[in-house]
Amino acid sequence: MAVELDRLPGVGSATADKLFEAGFTSYQALAVATPGELTNTADISESTATAIIQAAREAANIGDFETGIEVQRQRDQIGKLRLLIDEADDLLGGGIETQSITEFYGTFASGKSQITHQLCVNVQLPENKGGFRSRAIFIDTEDTFRPDRIDDIVRGLPDDVIVATMIDRGIEGDAADEAALDELVEHVLDRIHVAKGFNSAHQILLAEKAREIASEYADTEWPVRLVCVDSLTAHFRAEYIGRGKLAERQQMLNKHLHDLMRFANLHNAAIVVTNQVVTNPDSFFGDPTQPIGGHILGHNSTVRIYLRKSKGDKRIVRLVDAPNLPDGETVIRIVEAGLKPA
Repeated sequence: MAVELDRLPGVGSATADKLFEAGFTSYQALAVATPGELTNTADISESTATAIIQAAREAANIGDFETGIEVQRQRDQIGKLRLLIDEADDLLGGGIETQSITEFYGTFASGKSQITHQLCVNVQLPENKGGFRSRAIFIDTEDTFRPDRIDDIVRGLPDDVIVATMIDRGIEGDAADEAALDELVEHVLDRIHVAKGFNSAHQILLAEKAREIASEYADTEWPVRLVCVDSLTAHFRAEYIGRGKLAERQQMLNKHLHDLMRFANLHNAAIVVTNQVVTNPDSFFGDPTQPIGGHILGHNSTVRIYLRKSKGDKRIVRLVDAPNLPDGETVIRIVEAGLKPA
């Protein structure tokens, strides 16, 4: 890729190597970058960075107007990652969309982390079983990722899904074969890339590092098609306290979300983020629970889903906002075997 970058005006071999190491491995990645990002990465002037980006846009054919037909062709490439619960998948128009950010928000123990774990398993399933046959990246900011939970979810998949996935991976056995199940769990865990984010700056850095992982596997039979951030807002909420820090917090959060959205578009990946909530004391009617992050998160999240605890293991899944779907809700159960129909 570095050789291709050399062909752009203003990009020598040394600059190309720096850009490549920073994750700018294609014309498309450069085309959607900002001059500031290239300036900080490759130690070049802002005018040179602007020229490089413009040349990359022309080479990648990005930034021009398109007809609605062309947009529809691009939309046809979008994948739908299923939850494997018919009612919930129907609510979401077929599943979690790629090339978009899907936000799940709710109170403590409402099931947000359970959904991210389930999706890290589902994304690896064969396409005819609702998955993408792809890898997942999990950015863990609240110490929520548990390998044993992945184990439970894999073993809790429907028998036909387990068998199809075993066949796909060349594992001999069936849904009752413990040795084969152990091997399948190991396969699944090996394709989930987990990193703990220790503060908001580190969290943003991990999102950038995710591009390197995705580039590494982009041309393999197991590309990266899912990024989970659990939770998106915990560090920002803890570090930027008070109204005096609000503008800075929102600016950093906005950059982080744009980095994630760029990843989604470049790799045709689904971005799933979880979000904390706050209770609005001024609300006298209805549910006072509101997601944090303000308008920045509201505008950047393509789909917003509110999770609410119900009786026992039941959770109410409410679609709050989506550009092409009506509001609605359904009920799921969260059990030892993962997400199941109510």
